[in-house]
Amino acid sequence: MKIRKTLAATTAAATLLGAGSAFAQDPYTIGITQNNVGVDSYQTTYEQAFIAAAEKNANVETVVLDAGGDVARQIAQMQDLIQQEVDAIIIWPTNGKAVIPAVRQAHQAGIPVIVTNSNIAEEGFDFVASFSGPDNITQGARAAEIMCDRFKDLGIADEAQIVEITGQPGYTTAIERSDGFTQRLPEVCPDVTLVESQPGDWNREKSQKVMEAFLVKYDDIDGVYAGDDNMGVGALNAAKAAGRAEDITFVGATNFAVGYEAMERGEYWGSIYQSPVDDAEAALQTAIDVLEGKDVPFLNYFDTPKITQENMDQFTKPVF
Repeated sequence: MKIRKTLAATTAAATLLGAGSAFAQDPYTIGITQNNVGVDSYQTTYEQAFIAAAEKNANVETVVLDAGGDVARQIAQMQDLIQQEVDAIIIWPTNGKAVIPAVRQAHQAGIPVIVTNSNIAEEGFDFVASFSGPDNITQGARAAEIMCDRFKDLGIADEAQIVEITGQPGYTTAIERSDGFTQRLPEVCPDVTLVESQPGDWNREKSQKVMEAFLVKYDDIDGVYAGDDNMGVGALNAAKAAGRAEDITFVGATNFAVGYEAMERGEYWGSIYQSPVDDAEAALQTAIDVLEGKDVPFLNYFDTPKITQENMDQFTKPVF
């Protein structure tokens, strides 16, 4: 069996066991560089779940890094992991295009790269062993279906106007969730008009300001689509302050606890249910499976179902 090593250091007992066992082998060393743990509770919970999953696996040692949203810092972290000669690297990209040279460098060094949560740009796919995460195009499409179904129930599907608050520009998840929504919406509700999209950068306060500007600019807003509930609740707060929230349908693309609570209050209509714990555990297992030579699909998606006020009793409140 392999010896367990923790993030901090190997215990004396484990060291003695390693020295005394003829069959002991080094565990896999898996490095991870994350996008920006401090930006929202999803990423914080993801990191906690990733560390917990690694600590339960005696065959894994991890090096856990965070880029703090800085592309240059993430590239440097990739280079550092390559120099450490880790067995595999998991990357949560800060920018889907900018990190490709570093991912290629790891590939050329013989280190398999697993992309987690948000994929890199397609031109980098040849350097990636697998992507583990949600299907963001499908998430956006499902959010469009939620919005359309609600408008049909309200009898405004032939005239509704909506605005969109997207995630961070250049971030693959933001691009794909927006693309999935804008491609699917005219298929299911061809008469609904998307009047404007603006980035909220995954930030609730910025999204509130974006929504404030929308409310000043447009007298008629029937719906808001936000790339995640953190931004969606920011938009909700702006609409509540303006006295217009009751006339607007709010739909997100990752259900946060604040979104779930707003749904319970009847203020927020729906979202897409996505667990950061599932996300983290899937990324770690994908890396292990790749190292063990198992047949791993390139796009290793986990399911993210629709959640609305009508079926939310089937889902537990998110912990993030």
